[in-house]
Amino acid sequence: MKVFPTLNLQQGRVVPTLGAHAHDLAPLELVAKLLGHGVSRLALVDVDAAHSTGNNRELIGRILQACHQQSPQVCVQVAGGVRSSDQAQFFVDQGASWLVVGTILHKSPLMVESLVARFQRYLTAAIDARGGEVHCSGWVDQAGLQAQALALKIRAYGFKRLLFVDIPNEPDAAPDFSTAQQIGDSTNLPVLMGGSIITREHLLHAATLPSLQGVLVDSLLFLEDERLLDHLSPACA
Repeated sequence: MKVFPTLNLQQGRVVPTLGAHAHDLAPLELVAKLLGHGVSRLALVDVDAAHSTGNNRELIGRILQACHQQSPQVCVQVAGGVRSSDQAQFFVDQGASWLVVGTILHKSPLMVESLVARFQRYLTAAIDARGGEVHCSGWVDQAGLQAQALALKIRAYGFKRLLFVDIPNEPDAAPDFSTAQQIGDSTNLPVLMGGSIITREHLLHAATLPSLQGVLVDSLLFLEDERLLDHLSPACA
């Protein structure tokens, strides 16, 4: 099971998600701390870009450079606002291992085809869903589509990797592992899951699902419960 500590970046700061609390560490300080604990995989989410309210592109570039300077074998996934070839090329040039696309799956099929043609080996397609119902534009809009139907559409585009972001109905709701399993079973593609994975128990359950390749966990949770570090997988590359 591959575990990706995830930095959610908004206005230049790391912001907490479900189950986490705010910390005073600057993004680069947090990254250095995580790498010092042996983290070999990271996920970066540009929250501002996902909501079309700005971006943290230069900060992400600095984080990517810092990661590879400190640990050349670290693999970093970038998500949030990757909606053009120029944006994708920027992150690839800075050393991103994977790029996540989401909103354009619903709004720009031609751009999706263009990105797959140029960047297929870097791409991960995101399915953001609550109770199996797909949401887009930073979870703001409902897409009128079920997660499994979108997964099949994504496979048809030529994506080789899926990210299922489970949007909980309530803060203490159990993760929707059934939808994650359905997506994997119906597409035969490797699936990552994030959004609602916040405890060691969730990680242990996720590890029992044969189609689930990895999970994304808010990086701030690793500061609050260092037992989560025990679940980190070996070096990425």
